[in-house]
Formats: sequence, C-alpha cells, structure tokens
Amino acid sequence: MRKPFLAGNWKMNKTVDEAVELAKELVENVGDVKDRDILICPTSLCLTEVAKIVKGTSVKLGAQNMSFEDSGAFTGEVSADMLLAAGCDYVIIGHSERREYYHEDNEAVNKKAKKALEKGINAIVCVGEKLEEREAGKAESVVEDHLKGAFSGISGEDAVKITIAYEPVWAIGTGKTATPEDADNMHAFIRKTLADIYDEAAAEKMRIQYGGSVKDSNVDELMARENIDGALVGGASLKADSFARIVKFK
Repeated sequence: MRKPFLAGNWKMNKTVDEAVELAKELVENVGDVKDRDILICPTSLCLTEVAKIVKGTSVKLGAQNMSFEDSGAFTGEVSADMLLAAGCDYVIIGHSERREYYHEDNEAVNKKAKKALEKGINAIVCVGEKLEEREAGKAESVVEDHLKGAFSGISGEDAVKITIAYEPVWAIGTGKTATPEDADNMHAFIRKTLADIYDEAAAEKMRIQYGGSVKDSNVDELMARENIDGALVGGASLKADSFARIVKFK
C-alpha cells in the first residue's frame, strides 16, 4: 500500500511574512496528520523561515527547483546543499513551467534527479503532455519520453526513492482537469512504463501524483482511483483551508 502524498507548490507567490503565516495555519490544521505525507514548496527566499514553522510537524518542506551543479558561476541558481541547509526534504524537478519557460529538457531533468539522489534530497519528477500533443494522440509517447529521459542511468534501487508527478500541461492553472478516469489511465500507463524500465516490483513501490487544477472539490474523486497516489497542488495550496481539505481527502 503506497502512502498518499499531498504536495503544495506555491510557485512565485507569498512574501516571507505571508509564507510564514500560511505555514502556521497549515500546521494548525494538518500538522499532526500521520497517515499521509504532506509537503509545501515555497519560493527559495522563504525556505529558511518556513522551515522553522514546520519543524517537528507532519508538514515537510520542499523547493521548487534546484541546480544540477554544486557551486560556481551560475547566477540565480540554488544548489542541493543550499536546500538541505535551509531545511528542505524535497525538491520539484522538471515542472512543466520550467520546461516551457526556461527550456529545461530531459537531459537537465535527468542531471537534477541524479544530483538529488547523490545529495539525499527527495525528488518529485514532473512529466506531462501539452494540449496539442494530447489532441494529436501523442500524450503517452510524450510522457514515455519524459520518463525514459528523466530516469536514464538511474538504478531501480534509486528510482523507487523518486516520486512522479503527472501534470497534463493543458490542465495547469486553467481550471480544466483531466477526468479521474483519464488521469488514472495515464497513471496506469506511467506505472507500466516504469515496470518496463525497471520491473513490476519497483513500479508498484513508486508513488505517482496527479497535478492539474486539483481542488478541494475534486480531490476525493481523484484520490479514489487505483493508480493515483497523491496530488501536486498549485493554486489551491495557497489558502490554508482549501489545502487542508485536500490533505484530508476522504
């Protein structure tokens, strides 16, 4: 039985003070929940202060991105060591917005995943197709390409430490959501692809989150599906009451 995993990606929202306030509200609401994993990912600027709030609670801290380099002349980048020192347990890698706006490709995602494994920080690797790719019947081939690229050269022993987030790009921030059946079908395809890359035992251990306009109004139906192990939540994670309801899905 895979433990449910609910993560909030705050994206480029919240000042340090606002992030601290939201973290406090979340800790009050879900800080003692034990039967599912809970994660929040503020901006890098907020990590150190939010870490103080969630320390010792069920809420874990993650970053939205990191460099595959350890240090050096890489202006604007943040390393894995910096994230660990700030109190992070997780990092999101290859989010569709990073792929689209900053041109991150499978090679960069793969390097970041390997760096996360090397440094002992838990990675959430994002995969997913654009609307035109889905309409052209290429959704599965795009996701398969993302998976094979991200996990290239990573052993099965290490792969099971990584969480997959399936995020249909056309459903992020648009209000559109893949039907629970469509989402579950893609999750099943992802699990089959992981079994082909590794084996069924490894694939069954790996958690696959759904990320695409998850809300408190649709989380119950999504989480009832066999292959959906959690959610990577965007806008609905910016309000304590809505994210708490998502965490407490029935």
